[in-house]
This record gives sequence, C-alpha cells and structure tokens, in this order.
Amino acid sequence: MVRPHWGLREEIYRKIIHLGAILFLVTYLVFSHYFNHQVALFVLSALLIIMLELEFFRVEWSMKLPVFSHLWRYRRTKELHRLGADVFFLLGSIICLAIFDLRIAAAAILMTVFGDLAAAVLGRMFGRTWVLKGRALEGIIPEFLVNIAVGYFVVRTMTDGVVWWMQGFSIVGDPIWPVIITMALVATVVETLLTKLDDNLLVPVFAGFFGQIALLVVTGHLF
Repeated sequence: MVRPHWGLREEIYRKIIHLGAILFLVTYLVFSHYFNHQVALFVLSALLIIMLELEFFRVEWSMKLPVFSHLWRYRRTKELHRLGADVFFLLGSIICLAIFDLRIAAAAILMTVFGDLAAAVLGRMFGRTWVLKGRALEGIIPEFLVNIAVGYFVVRTMTDGVVWWMQGFSIVGDPIWPVIITMALVATVVETLLTKLDDNLLVPVFAGFFGQIALLVVTGHLF
C-alpha cells in the first residue's frame, strides 16, 4: 500500500475518519440505556472482534477489501503491518467504559478524539515552536484547552444520580475542576510524549485512570 504525501489535507482526512470513533461511545450509551452495562460492553467487544478479523485479512493476507480500502489508505506508515489506530481506540474505550466512572470514561474518550484533532491540525497549520520531534507548542496548547473544554461539559456533578447528558440538553451540575484539569493535563502530556506506542490506547486509559484517582481525592469514593 502506497502512502500519500502526508500533508495537512491527509491529516485532516485522517482526523475526520477518527471522529467516527465517537460512535463507540454512542453505541455504549445506547445499549447501556436500553439494556445494561454488560450488554453494552458485549456489543463493543463483538465490534472489536469484527475489527480484528478485518485487520487479520489486511495485515496477514494483504487483502484489499473494497469497502475499507479507501479508509485504510489513511493509515500511517507504522500501521501498515500492524493493528490500526481504530482497533487500539476501541480497545482503550472498552477498558475505560468497563472500569471508570461513566463521566471519566466519556471525557477520556472525547479528549482523545478532539484533543488529538486540535493538536494535529493546528500544530501542522501554525507550528513554529517545536518542543519535541513532531510536536509544536502551537498544537500542544490548543490540545490542552480543548481537553479542558471537553471536561467542562462532561465531568460534572450528578443531578438526582444522573449525569446531565444522559437525560437532556440542559447543562446542569457543577464542573469538577480538579478532575477536569488532571485529565486534560495527563491526556496532553501522554499525547505529546508518545512517538512509538499508540496514543489511541494510552491517552484514554492514562487520562481515565488519573481522572478516577482525582475523583477519589475529591469525593472520597473511588466509584
């Protein structure tokens, strides 16, 4: 598979495709609402199995499946002969949703999507101050701010035992700032430091773990 010249346009296309990862969270929320937590995780696990089977055909047998070939062309070079980022993202999402508070898990997943989007696109467009290889300050700062914004809307105190975004469009509850800042900082640092390991797995897991610890410190309850 020949890589396209990896410019801003290709980066934007890749990130648009990655926005589809939000469907993992939506799928969980729908099935957990109409059924339960275990059923929702089972559905995501079944989806993971399907994706792994597709990756088997792509990596092991070098097959080009018509429906997926266009999407596969936007994989990075390091993904040509190994599992793609979407598989790692789904795996990270399952871990977060299985273990962490729902608010923490949702924030970790959305920070991975939108924070990475801001860092990649804005870093390429306006990158002038390079702090690490391939990491521009003009991408890192927007990523942190986007992560803060995600946390502000998602990580809030519950009303009548329910988070606001599970019962309507009116934002209620107070933002839990220690958790929000912790998660935003961890997600940004992990995303910035990683060059070889897959950020789609490590960013949500690390951000979720330390967000859960911060929630424990704030509330006195781990769950």
